[in-house]
Amino acid sequence: MALAAVVPTVSGCGLLGGLTKRLGAPESMTVTSPAFRSETFPLQYTCHGAGLSPPLHWSGAFSAQPKSFAIVVDDGQAPITPKIYWIVFAISPSTTDIAQNQLPTGARQALNSAGTARYDPPCPTGADVATIRLTVYALNSSLSRLPRQPSLRAAWTAIARHVIATGRLTVKAKQ
Repeated sequence: MALAAVVPTVSGCGLLGGLTKRLGAPESMTVTSPAFRSETFPLQYTCHGAGLSPPLHWSGAFSAQPKSFAIVVDDGQAPITPKIYWIVFAISPSTTDIAQNQLPTGARQALNSAGTARYDPPCPTGADVATIRLTVYALNSSLSRLPRQPSLRAAWTAIARHVIATGRLTVKAKQ
């Protein structure tokens, strides 16, 4: 039920939904990964492989200095939309990447759609193809007021309120 309440806020333009009118359009960032040599999500980052969290790198020129970064990994085309695999926040503003299967020092994780505060690897079955979106948000807040492991909705709402820049890498995952 809580996820259904989040969907109108985050559908359409991704996490921001209808908030862009109030905040203005966020600046753009570039998001890349050394693990994705094509538009296919490598098996090792799914439940069919090792289930590792993927490495990411981001960059951008910001008109306002970010206070922190956040990462949301989701599938906007899942039967229950959106399916959130991972939310990482409180990433230091001096950090520009996240290593495979590691969190940057001080970063925290929110609950995902499975109800766990960790990376929940995508698990497409049969001929299903998942569209995995790896989105990095530059924030004008450190989100330090969030509880230790906030709910998906609390983290998502807090991130959406503080976005100053965003970038996304989209890949396809299959069995």
